[in-house]
Amino acid sequence: MRSGFIGIVGRPNVGKSTLLNAILGEKIAIVSDKPQTTRNTIRGIYTEDDAQMVFMDTPGIHKPRNKLGEYMTNAAIHTFNDSEAIIFIVDDKLSAGPGDKYIVDLLKEVDTPKILVINKVDTMTPDGYKEIYDEYDELDLFDNIIGISAKEDHNVGLLVKTLMDYLPEGPFFFPADMITDHPERFIVSEIIREKMLHYLKDELPHGVAVEIESFKTERNLVKIGAVIYCEKKSHKGMIIGKEGKKLKGIGKSARMDIESLLGAKVFLELWVKVKENWRDSDVMLSNFGYKDE
Repeated sequence: MRSGFIGIVGRPNVGKSTLLNAILGEKIAIVSDKPQTTRNTIRGIYTEDDAQMVFMDTPGIHKPRNKLGEYMTNAAIHTFNDSEAIIFIVDDKLSAGPGDKYIVDLLKEVDTPKILVINKVDTMTPDGYKEIYDEYDELDLFDNIIGISAKEDHNVGLLVKTLMDYLPEGPFFFPADMITDHPERFIVSEIIREKMLHYLKDELPHGVAVEIESFKTERNLVKIGAVIYCEKKSHKGMIIGKEGKKLKGIGKSARMDIESLLGAKVFLELWVKVKENWRDSDVMLSNFGYKDE
Protein backbone atom coordinates (compact mmCIF):
# COMPACT_ATOMS: atom_id res chain seq x y z
CA MET A 1 0.00 0.00 0.00
CA ARG A 2 1.10 3.54 -0.77
CA SER A 3 -0.17 6.87 0.47
CA GLY A 4 0.74 10.54 0.55
CA PHE A 5 -0.27 14.17 0.34
CA ILE A 6 -0.42 16.15 -2.91
CA GLY A 7 -0.51 19.95 -2.85
CA ILE A 8 -2.40 21.89 -5.54
CA VAL A 9 -1.13 25.46 -5.91
CA GLY A 10 -1.45 28.29 -8.40
CA ARG A 11 -2.59 31.85 -8.71
CA PRO A 12 -6.30 32.65 -8.31
CA ASN A 13 -8.81 31.36 -10.84
CA VAL A 14 -6.65 28.84 -12.74
CA GLY A 15 -8.90 25.85 -11.98
CA LYS A 16 -7.51 24.28 -8.80
CA SER A 17 -10.90 23.48 -7.28
CA THR A 18 -12.27 22.28 -10.63
CA LEU A 19 -9.36 19.85 -10.88
CA LEU A 20 -9.90 18.51 -7.36
CA ASN A 21 -13.59 17.91 -8.05
CA ALA A 22 -12.71 16.19 -11.35
CA ILE A 23 -10.21 13.85 -9.65
CA LEU A 24 -12.67 12.84 -6.94
CA GLY A 25 -15.73 12.66 -9.16
CA GLU A 26 -17.54 14.57 -6.42
CA LYS A 27 -18.02 18.25 -5.69
CA ILE A 28 -16.32 19.13 -2.41
CA ALA A 29 -14.67 22.43 -3.39
CA ILE A 30 -16.75 25.37 -4.52
CA VAL A 31 -16.13 26.82 -7.96
CA SER A 32 -16.78 30.22 -9.51
CA ASP A 33 -15.23 32.52 -12.11
CA LYS A 34 -14.18 34.96 -9.37
CA PRO A 35 -10.62 35.07 -7.98
CA GLN A 36 -10.00 33.95 -4.39
CA THR A 37 -13.07 31.71 -4.30
CA THR A 38 -11.19 29.14 -2.19
CA ARG A 39 -10.23 30.55 1.22
CA ASN A 40 -9.27 27.43 3.18
CA THR A 41 -7.10 24.48 2.28
CA ILE A 42 -9.64 21.89 1.10
CA ARG A 43 -8.56 18.26 1.51
CA GLY A 44 -9.93 15.73 -0.96
CA ILE A 45 -9.23 12.02 -0.52
CA TYR A 46 -8.71 9.81 -3.58
CA THR A 47 -8.44 6.07 -2.88
CA GLU A 48 -7.75 3.07 -5.07
CA ASP A 49 -7.31 -0.55 -3.95
CA ASP A 50 -3.66 -0.13 -2.98
CA ALA A 51 -3.07 3.62 -2.92
CA GLN A 52 -4.47 6.77 -1.32
CA MET A 53 -3.74 10.39 -2.21
CA VAL A 54 -4.85 13.28 -0.04
CA PHE A 55 -5.11 16.32 -2.29
CA MET A 56 -4.84 19.76 -0.71
CA ASP A 57 -6.59 22.42 -2.78
CA THR A 58 -5.15 25.71 -1.61
CA PRO A 59 -6.27 29.35 -1.89
CA GLY A 60 -4.84 31.17 -4.89
CA ILE A 61 -1.44 32.65 -4.08
CA HIS A 62 -1.59 36.43 -4.40
CA LYS A 63 -0.27 39.60 -2.80
CA PRO A 64 -2.32 40.00 0.41
CA ARG A 65 -4.25 43.21 1.11
CA ASN A 66 -5.66 42.28 4.52
CA LYS A 67 -5.34 39.63 7.23
CA LEU A 68 -7.69 37.30 5.40
CA GLY A 69 -5.45 37.58 2.33
CA GLU A 70 -2.39 36.85 4.48
CA TYR A 71 -4.09 33.76 5.91
CA MET A 72 -5.02 32.50 2.44
CA THR A 73 -1.53 32.96 1.00
CA ASN A 74 0.18 31.43 4.04
CA ALA A 75 -2.15 28.42 3.85
CA ALA A 76 -1.01 27.79 0.29
CA ILE A 77 2.69 28.26 1.00
CA HIS A 78 2.61 25.91 4.01
CA THR A 79 1.49 23.16 1.65
CA PHE A 80 4.87 23.11 -0.10
CA ASN A 81 6.72 21.22 2.60
CA ASP A 82 3.82 19.01 3.70
CA SER A 83 3.44 17.18 0.38
CA GLU A 84 4.94 14.21 -1.43
CA ALA A 85 4.44 16.18 -4.66
CA ILE A 86 3.19 19.61 -5.68
CA ILE A 87 0.89 20.30 -8.62
CA PHE A 88 1.45 23.82 -9.94
CA ILE A 89 -1.45 24.83 -12.20
CA VAL A 90 -1.08 27.49 -14.87
CA ASP A 91 -3.18 28.58 -17.83
CA ASP A 92 -0.90 31.12 -19.49
CA LYS A 93 2.73 31.85 -20.29
CA LEU A 94 5.11 32.67 -17.46
CA SER A 95 5.81 36.01 -19.12
CA ALA A 96 2.10 36.96 -19.03
CA GLY A 97 2.22 38.45 -15.54
CA PRO A 98 3.94 38.56 -12.14
CA GLY A 99 1.63 36.09 -10.35
CA ASP A 100 3.15 32.87 -11.71
CA LYS A 101 6.69 34.24 -11.45
CA TYR A 102 6.19 34.79 -7.73
CA ILE A 103 5.04 31.19 -7.26
CA VAL A 104 7.91 29.84 -9.37
CA ASP A 105 10.39 31.68 -7.12
CA LEU A 106 8.76 30.10 -4.06
CA LEU A 107 8.88 26.63 -5.63
CA LYS A 108 12.61 26.99 -6.34
CA GLU A 109 13.18 27.03 -2.58
CA VAL A 110 11.66 23.58 -1.90
CA ASP A 111 12.91 20.10 -2.76
CA THR A 112 9.45 18.53 -3.09
CA PRO A 113 8.83 16.99 -6.55
CA LYS A 114 6.88 19.41 -8.74
CA ILE A 115 4.46 18.68 -11.59
CA LEU A 116 3.43 21.53 -13.86
CA VAL A 117 -0.16 21.22 -15.02
CA ILE A 118 -1.18 23.40 -17.96
CA ASN A 119 -4.95 23.70 -17.56
CA LYS A 120 -7.68 24.76 -20.00
CA VAL A 121 -5.99 23.17 -23.02
CA ASP A 122 -9.45 22.94 -24.58
CA THR A 123 -9.31 26.72 -25.05
CA MET A 124 -5.76 26.79 -26.53
CA THR A 125 -4.31 26.33 -29.99
CA PRO A 126 -1.50 23.77 -30.35
CA ASP A 127 0.99 26.61 -30.87
CA GLY A 128 -0.32 28.46 -27.82
CA TYR A 129 0.07 25.34 -25.68
CA LYS A 130 3.61 24.77 -26.99
CA GLU A 131 4.62 28.33 -26.09
CA ILE A 132 3.50 27.81 -22.49
CA TYR A 133 5.11 24.37 -22.33
CA ASP A 134 8.47 25.55 -23.71
CA GLU A 135 8.66 28.60 -21.45
CA TYR A 136 8.23 26.53 -18.29
CA ASP A 137 10.31 23.62 -19.54
CA GLU A 138 13.31 25.94 -19.91
CA LEU A 139 13.27 26.54 -16.16
CA ASP A 140 14.35 22.92 -15.56
CA LEU A 141 12.24 23.03 -12.38
CA PHE A 142 9.51 20.47 -13.01
CA ASP A 143 9.65 16.68 -12.89
CA ASN A 144 6.69 16.41 -15.28
CA ILE A 145 4.62 18.74 -17.44
CA ILE A 146 1.08 17.64 -18.33
CA GLY A 147 -1.62 19.45 -20.29
CA ILE A 148 -5.19 18.95 -19.08
CA SER A 149 -8.69 20.36 -19.15
CA ALA A 150 -10.12 19.96 -15.67
CA LYS A 151 -13.49 21.23 -16.85
CA GLU A 152 -13.70 18.70 -19.68
CA ASP A 153 -11.99 15.91 -17.68
CA HIS A 154 -9.25 15.62 -20.31
CA ASN A 155 -6.01 13.93 -19.16
CA VAL A 156 -7.09 14.06 -15.49
CA GLY A 157 -6.68 10.28 -15.29
CA LEU A 158 -3.18 10.57 -16.77
CA LEU A 159 -2.28 13.11 -14.08
CA VAL A 160 -3.52 10.81 -11.30
CA LYS A 161 -1.54 7.88 -12.75
CA THR A 162 1.59 10.05 -12.89
CA LEU A 163 1.18 11.14 -9.28
CA MET A 164 1.06 7.52 -8.11
CA ASP A 165 4.81 7.26 -8.82
CA TYR A 166 5.54 9.81 -6.08
CA LEU A 167 3.71 8.00 -3.27
CA PRO A 168 5.85 6.29 -0.62
CA GLU A 169 4.84 3.01 0.97
CA GLY A 170 2.53 3.52 3.91
CA PRO A 171 -0.94 2.95 5.35
CA PHE A 172 -4.07 4.85 4.37
CA PHE A 173 -4.67 8.04 6.31
CA PHE A 174 -8.45 7.85 5.97
CA PRO A 175 -11.16 5.22 5.42
CA ALA A 176 -11.43 4.15 1.78
CA ASP A 177 -14.97 5.53 1.39
CA MET A 178 -14.10 9.01 2.69
CA ILE A 179 -13.65 11.82 0.16
CA THR A 180 -12.92 14.74 2.50
CA ASP A 181 -12.05 15.25 6.15
CA HIS A 182 -14.02 18.47 6.41
CA PRO A 183 -17.22 18.31 8.48
CA GLU A 184 -20.59 18.67 6.80
CA ARG A 185 -21.10 22.08 8.44
CA PHE A 186 -18.02 23.44 6.64
CA ILE A 187 -19.09 22.13 3.23
CA VAL A 188 -22.61 23.51 3.77
CA SER A 189 -21.21 26.97 4.56
CA GLU A 190 -19.08 26.80 1.42
CA ILE A 191 -22.09 25.84 -0.72
CA ILE A 192 -23.98 28.88 0.55
CA ARG A 193 -21.01 31.12 -0.23
CA GLU A 194 -20.72 29.62 -3.70
CA LYS A 195 -24.36 30.43 -4.42
CA MET A 196 -23.74 34.04 -3.44
CA LEU A 197 -20.80 34.16 -5.85
CA HIS A 198 -22.99 32.87 -8.68
CA TYR A 199 -26.29 34.55 -7.82
CA LEU A 200 -25.01 38.07 -7.11
CA LYS A 201 -22.27 38.02 -9.77
CA ASP A 202 -20.54 41.41 -10.09
CA GLU A 203 -22.62 42.92 -7.28
CA LEU A 204 -21.14 40.64 -4.63
CA PRO A 205 -18.73 42.37 -2.24
CA HIS A 206 -15.56 40.40 -1.41
CA GLY A 207 -16.08 40.81 2.34
CA VAL A 208 -18.68 38.09 2.90
CA ALA A 209 -18.47 35.03 5.14
CA VAL A 210 -20.92 32.33 6.19
CA GLU A 211 -21.29 30.89 9.69
CA ILE A 212 -23.49 27.88 10.46
CA GLU A 213 -25.30 28.66 13.72
CA SER A 214 -27.47 25.55 13.93
CA PHE A 215 -27.44 22.10 12.31
CA LYS A 216 -30.06 19.67 13.60
CA THR A 217 -31.40 16.40 12.20
CA GLU A 218 -35.01 15.52 12.99
CA ARG A 219 -36.09 12.23 11.43
CA ASN A 220 -35.73 12.75 7.65
CA LEU A 221 -35.34 16.54 7.87
CA VAL A 222 -32.15 18.53 8.45
CA LYS A 223 -32.72 22.02 9.85
CA ILE A 224 -29.89 24.46 9.16
CA GLY A 225 -29.57 28.05 10.30
CA ALA A 226 -26.80 30.15 8.72
CA VAL A 227 -25.66 33.77 9.00
CA ILE A 228 -24.15 35.63 6.08
CA TYR A 229 -21.78 38.33 7.32
CA CYS A 230 -20.86 41.38 5.24
CA GLU A 231 -18.84 44.51 6.00
CA LYS A 232 -21.27 47.34 5.16
CA LYS A 233 -24.98 48.08 5.49
CA SER A 234 -25.13 48.76 1.74
CA HIS A 235 -23.76 45.25 1.13
CA LYS A 236 -26.52 43.79 3.30
CA GLY A 237 -29.09 45.36 0.98
CA MET A 238 -27.35 43.88 -2.08
CA ILE A 239 -27.45 40.38 -0.61
CA ILE A 240 -31.08 40.56 0.51
CA GLY A 241 -32.31 42.26 -2.67
CA LYS A 242 -35.65 43.89 -3.35
CA GLU A 243 -38.38 42.24 -1.25
CA GLY A 244 -35.81 39.64 -0.19
CA LYS A 245 -35.74 38.01 -3.64
CA LYS A 246 -31.98 37.60 -3.94
CA LEU A 247 -31.60 36.03 -0.52
CA LYS A 248 -34.48 33.67 -1.31
CA GLY A 249 -32.80 32.71 -4.58
CA ILE A 250 -29.48 32.05 -2.82
CA GLY A 251 -31.25 29.94 -0.20
CA LYS A 252 -33.22 27.87 -2.71
CA SER A 253 -30.18 27.15 -4.86
CA ALA A 254 -28.04 26.28 -1.84
CA ARG A 255 -30.73 24.05 -0.35
CA MET A 256 -30.86 21.91 -3.51
CA ASP A 257 -27.09 21.25 -3.42
CA ILE A 258 -27.14 20.65 0.35
CA GLU A 259 -29.93 18.08 -0.04
CA SER A 260 -27.82 16.30 -2.67
CA LEU A 261 -24.82 16.36 -0.32
CA LEU A 262 -26.70 15.10 2.75
CA GLY A 263 -29.16 12.81 1.02
CA ALA A 264 -32.05 14.26 3.02
CA LYS A 265 -34.65 17.01 2.94
CA VAL A 266 -33.29 20.33 4.19
CA PHE A 267 -34.94 23.33 5.81
CA LEU A 268 -32.51 26.24 5.42
CA GLU A 269 -32.83 29.61 7.10
CA LEU A 270 -30.51 32.47 6.16
CA TRP A 271 -29.87 35.76 7.94
CA VAL A 272 -27.62 38.65 6.92
CA LYS A 273 -25.60 40.62 9.48
CA VAL A 274 -23.02 43.41 9.26
CA LYS A 275 -19.55 43.04 10.83
CA GLU A 276 -17.40 45.95 9.72
CA ASN A 277 -13.79 45.16 8.72
CA TRP A 278 -14.06 41.51 9.77
CA ARG A 279 -11.34 40.57 7.29
CA ASP A 280 -8.78 42.40 9.44
CA SER A 281 -10.03 41.01 12.77
CA ASP A 282 -8.07 38.07 14.21
CA VAL A 283 -11.06 37.11 16.37
CA MET A 284 -13.55 37.13 13.49
CA LEU A 285 -11.17 35.25 11.18
CA SER A 286 -10.76 32.57 13.84
CA ASN A 287 -14.54 32.37 14.36
CA PHE A 288 -15.05 31.82 10.64
CA GLY A 289 -12.41 29.05 10.55
CA TYR A 290 -9.67 31.08 8.88
CA LYS A 291 -6.85 30.15 11.24
CA ASP A 292 -3.57 28.32 10.98
CA GLU A 293 -3.68 24.67 12.04
